[in-house]
Amino acid sequence: MTRATAEIPQDSRVVTLRVAAVIEETADARSLVFEVPDHAADRFAYRPGQFLTLRIPTDRETPVARCYSLASSPFTGEPPRVTVKRTDGGYGSNWLCDNIRAGDTVDVLPPQGTFTPASLDTDLLLWAAGSGITPVMSILRSVLANGAGRVVLFYANRGQDSVIFADALRELVARYPGRLRVTHWLESLQGLPSADQLAGFAAPHTGFESFVCGPGPFMAAVTEALTGAGWSRDRITTEVFVSLSGDPFAEPEPLDTAEAGDAAEVTVELDGAEHALRWPRSRTLVDVLLADGLDVPYSCREGECGSCACTVVDGAVAVAKSGVLDQDDIDAGYTLACQARPDSDSIRIRF
Repeated sequence: MTRATAEIPQDSRVVTLRVAAVIEETADARSLVFEVPDHAADRFAYRPGQFLTLRIPTDRETPVARCYSLASSPFTGEPPRVTVKRTDGGYGSNWLCDNIRAGDTVDVLPPQGTFTPASLDTDLLLWAAGSGITPVMSILRSVLANGAGRVVLFYANRGQDSVIFADALRELVARYPGRLRVTHWLESLQGLPSADQLAGFAAPHTGFESFVCGPGPFMAAVTEALTGAGWSRDRITTEVFVSLSGDPFAEPEPLDTAEAGDAAEVTVELDGAEHALRWPRSRTLVDVLLADGLDVPYSCREGECGSCACTVVDGAVAVAKSGVLDQDDIDAGYTLACQARPDSDSIRIRF
């Protein structure tokens, strides 16, 4: 039996999940259905569109971790499921597609991510390309099952054989004909969609919220088409994943007394409670919160997933450039706790 696990401290955020089933979605995509043990049920409650971070077995010197979106809905009674599509040269996706079988176990971090609608009663214009359908499918299923919103989906693929969830989408359209509309775009037949074609598709749905997931050029084209057609940036949510280079499963190094000498005072509002801490200037906010035993949201610790996004209410922080936050986000006070270091003596942060 393949076991994608390692020794886990008793108080670790890492949970070992059993794979209940492996579903072949297409020739190069598999869904992994997980069993969540009762003791971890609360930690694996998730919102539509979130993702799981999996530890991938490897002989490499550097550990391998990958983020995969949940395609399941938390409102339909189904167990959590992630969908993995092979990528050329992709170690994680190819290892999982080739090796994982029902009955195997995988080390997983709890659900994270901000690619999720604020309300399931909002009308949504969803855009997906390739495996970008995975979190979009979670959102779509959730709105139809537990909300009142209408859903319009634009789904691009190279060809008919690469359409993930084709049967499920047909069934949902038949079940919710007044609330769900799906348009398939096949590059093999129609070529790449132009900005004018994307804008034309969006035109009848100007009151909808947009969620976009897929390869970078696709998301950039959709975002450019929408903003060019007058959509405000705060009504367009995009999801971006990269291959992690670090190890989000590693336990943080404890703070030493020398670091405490050069530190700011920080008050953190987290889960309805306030925590007053010393924040060494050599450490990120995630490091400091973990060292104090707080359950701060994070997944990649590389400034790439946005799970640890928080707001600087008072004071200032220094943060490395990230592809997750744009200038409007930064101007609004958002930062990433896994990248932020203190840049003033007193700071207030809200999660």
